[in-house]
Amino acid sequence: MYQSITMPEFEQLWKKTPVKLVDVREADEYAHAHVDGAISMPLSGLEDTVDQLDKDENYYVMCLSGARSMAACQYLASKGYKVTNVMGGISAWRGEVV
Repeated sequence: MYQSITMPEFEQLWKKTPVKLVDVREADEYAHAHVDGAISMPLSGLEDTVDQLDKDENYYVMCLSGARSMAACQYLASKGYKVTNVMGGISAWRGEVV
């Protein structure tokens, strides 16, 4: 099971606390614009890269609008990872991107 967080809630958390953010958009989308500090792990290759994550850490998962991150959270949670879906994705992000 995983949790969800709204973008306004996530933005407040991001400003206050260092958190691990996983961006599951494809590499070209990530290269175009992403939240500074986000880890790029495209959903299409998640099964091959999941072992790079630490099961003792909490991860927030973001995509463009929230659908791919929801799928990623379902997969990661089934593998024992602690994840939270960032609803709205980068489309709803009001902060800076790099």
